[in-house]
Amino acid sequence: MTTSLTRRATAVSGALLATAALTLAAPLAASAHVHVEPGQASAGSYTTLTFKVPNESATASTTSVTVDLPTDTPFTSVSYLPVPGWTTTVTTAALPAQVTVGDATITEAPVSVTWTAVDGVGITDGQFQEFPISAGPVPETGSVELPAHQSYSDGTVVDWAEATPASGEEPEHPAPTLYIEDAPPASEDAGMAAGSGSGAEMTVASASDSDAATAAADASTSASLAVGLGIGGFALGAIALVVAAVALLRRPASREAGR
Repeated sequence: MTTSLTRRATAVSGALLATAALTLAAPLAASAHVHVEPGQASAGSYTTLTFKVPNESATASTTSVTVDLPTDTPFTSVSYLPVPGWTTTVTTAALPAQVTVGDATITEAPVSVTWTAVDGVGITDGQFQEFPISAGPVPETGSVELPAHQSYSDGTVVDWAEATPASGEEPEHPAPTLYIEDAPPASEDAGMAAGSGSGAEMTVASASDSDAATAAADASTSASLAVGLGIGGFALGAIALVVAAVALLRRPASREAGR
């Protein structure tokens, strides 16, 4: 009798744990990647971009990160904030074609920024690191993609370089994107808000006008509501499982009492 009850209680407990794991893992898996937050800036401004890089390997550490800067609409000025334990290199090169910025003709510009961990330093499992730069002026275009390349100590390189389609459906390895004046797609906004609590993203914090800030706040509120509804659904499911467990545990006791 006791053994049977114990087995049933163990089975129900396992079901509860599995439900919790699946419910909580879903949003984390969707947000654990490189993206921008709030990802908006005003054309012509100089913007501070803080890249927040999570480590996604349980067996290797992140040892370097390279971000590609646009060459068709280049930033003419890029500077960086030193990060302890990391060296930073801003690479300037000739542009594929000359570009006119204001009254100036630009033939070369910063094309990438690379952060490399010194010996014994890196981003390990469960950690993230922030890498700030200042860039500008922001071009007058709808958006700027900033592909990122994350290198691990085991030789693995993850390229966050896929463009987000017009449908807004996020690809497996999306490129961080800085939106000029416009708000990011709804799906990307939700991913950024969900990941901000987990520390499992790469973000670009940019200076923007009041309209952009308002749009970002609205998106964050919507994402928080979605997360709250998900947690509420999990709670209801857990309560249902507990009720079922109690019923299973009481049933044998009732039969024994009736004998």
